[in-house]
Amino acid sequence: MVDVFEVAKIIIDRIKAHYPQDIAIVGYYGSYLQGRATERSDLDFFFIPATPRGREVELQFIIEGISFDFWPIPWDRAERMAALEDWKTTIIADCELLYVRSPDDLARFMELRETAAALHSPSHTLRLIQQAETTLGNCFINLAKLRLPASPKDLSYCRVQAQEIVTSLLEAFCFLNQVYYTRGWGHYREQIRKLPIKPTQLEKHLDTIMFSPSRDDILHACEQLTVDTLRLIAERRKNVEETRSYQDRLKGYYEEERGMMNKLLTACEKGDYETAFFVAIGVHDGLARMLYFAEKGSWPSSLDSGEYRAYYERFGYPNLISLLSPTDFEPLRLAVLALIDKLEGHLQAEGLVLHQFDSVAQFGSFVLSRH
Repeated sequence: MVDVFEVAKIIIDRIKAHYPQDIAIVGYYGSYLQGRATERSDLDFFFIPATPRGREVELQFIIEGISFDFWPIPWDRAERMAALEDWKTTIIADCELLYVRSPDDLARFMELRETAAALHSPSHTLRLIQQAETTLGNCFINLAKLRLPASPKDLSYCRVQAQEIVTSLLEAFCFLNQVYYTRGWGHYREQIRKLPIKPTQLEKHLDTIMFSPSRDDILHACEQLTVDTLRLIAERRKNVEETRSYQDRLKGYYEEERGMMNKLLTACEKGDYETAFFVAIGVHDGLARMLYFAEKGSWPSSLDSGEYRAYYERFGYPNLISLLSPTDFEPLRLAVLALIDKLEGHLQAEGLVLHQFDSVAQFGSFVLSRH
């Protein structure tokens, strides 16, 4: 059996002799650290370069049939790992250090560990929910690939896409539960069982994905898991404390958006349907998103299927999109005027000061008064 730590010593001796200022940290993780190593296990080790020259020590090699990968993790990626922006957090949080260049490097590394230890904090909840949403978006791409008429229909292709979907879902569960996995492939399920936030039919669907010879059954299981996870994300979002603020979040919005409303009015007056089509939808949907942001303190999810529009409807703003017509522009024009009046009143009632002036001279006086 290969003495993997003797292998590591050879590399570290080389670092000390030829790269003492170029490598900040060397550490190892995985099976040897967790007491699970077998006769075929390599040493999962990495280094953090301190200089560009430090990357020269990267090395992949095989000894007695055992493969080794001494790979670099730049400081910026280590920071992402610690913050669960890269889901291999365990590499930073749980590794054993073999070499440290200086006390400053050690202090910087221990700060990363403190970041990882604080992932359960409510201050990280919304950010991690948003990461779960982004990750889940990959599932819809893979599902679309399976659904496209021109996609390969063989089982192997289906399993490739299904494996990518499962990988994205595993990441999403990490983010939703504000935890990280400590073990890799073949050991995720035992860790997922302990998570409080997960689909109720997860085990059943995973079995179908891994064991079923039916392409249709695998696709159905992937779809169900994706939909169930989307529901969990929506529920998790609802439980996040809402912080309402118009004065901070909508400051300057109206002054900027009024230009698009004017463009829409001009399009209506000129009978320019193409401009009206794009601008009306943009103004309507943009305001709906802004209202959601002002009321809840976060932007609508990238996977939101339109729930954010509820605030637009609740406040009684005119439905510009429904009024689009290539033959009759007057209802839309009147609705834009009503929107301008209603929005100004709404924002002023919320305490916003709108920078509107009746003349250039009035604006000049305003600018001078600010100094």
